[in-house]
Amino acid sequence: MNLELQDVDDLCTGAAFLGAGGGGDPHIGGLMVKQQLRAGRRIEIVDPDTLADDALVMPTAMMGAPTVLLEKIPSGEEPLRALRCVEEALGRRATATMPTEVGGINSTIPLYVGARLGLPVVDADGQGRAFPELQMETFAIEGVACTPMGIADEKGDYATICTDDPHRMEWIARGITIRCGGVAYFSNYPMSGAEVRRASVKHTLTLARRIGHIIRTARSRRQDPFEELEAFIATTSYGAARRIFSGKVVDLDRQTLEGFTRGAVTIAPDRGPGRPCVITFQNENLVARAGGDLLALVPDIITVLDVETAVPITNETLRYGQRVMVMAVRVPEIMRSPAALRQFGPAAFGLDEIYEPLAL
Repeated sequence: MNLELQDVDDLCTGAAFLGAGGGGDPHIGGLMVKQQLRAGRRIEIVDPDTLADDALVMPTAMMGAPTVLLEKIPSGEEPLRALRCVEEALGRRATATMPTEVGGINSTIPLYVGARLGLPVVDADGQGRAFPELQMETFAIEGVACTPMGIADEKGDYATICTDDPHRMEWIARGITIRCGGVAYFSNYPMSGAEVRRASVKHTLTLARRIGHIIRTARSRRQDPFEELEAFIATTSYGAARRIFSGKVVDLDRQTLEGFTRGAVTIAPDRGPGRPCVITFQNENLVARAGGDLLALVPDIITVLDVETAVPITNETLRYGQRVMVMAVRVPEIMRSPAALRQFGPAAFGLDEIYEPLAL
């Protein structure tokens, strides 16, 4: 499938929905992708099940604090340089790229790289959403080697990281990202086509595009976008989505610390007195609580949407007074295994709650 210009906005909206409030503003990446399409370049999205076993797939992405990304716009050369670092280290050229995460700008970075380098983009990723740290990947859980990793910034600086420990890779790369001003671009987890099929969450770019299409067209078709989203997601590998709270943003604590956007948003109920919903985030939304009640918990997706348009609101664009709907989405089975929960479940973020998958 070739990505068309009219598909980009839908894909970006769906990526923001799946990004759980984080992943970086997809609008910026969308502009980069549109520029390439208008220049006549082609973006081919390929099904992971069609990859040759010996294909060499190099994921590309951004890391850092989404709040910084709003002021530190990429030049476009950074992810290309990062991928070239990995190619040089391996002594082989990439045959495709793919997202590390489908959420936020990181759904679009590989589309841009694919357009610039003439590489197909695999319709899959390693998170099925967005997570803040590099070891929080189904790739790592399934034993894919995490490095060599290339990392680059907008000044032309770059580095190659080699380690066999995904947690060490995250620690080293996070330090480099901080010294690059809070945002950097990278390529890691180079893998074969066979490994992609075994270790990825499949068809997530297609999923994001479909979610964005529902949000864009529901009102004009006189449909409730929230009902449509719940019904559609129930037919996918995610299996369940549910509205868990609605109200007005009445408090926001947001700081850029240690290369992350950390904080919490408080949402007052929209009908009469009641307990507010508090969502805690580290780039992405981790837990939603109302008083002593647990509403949703990582790794399930917690996403905040405009109550009128259903357009997702990323955490760096949350504002006092916004009227919002909070939805939760259950993640696919590959992300709910005991190994997955050790890597990116509640305990990985220092949370005491026990994860139970979202049920309808």
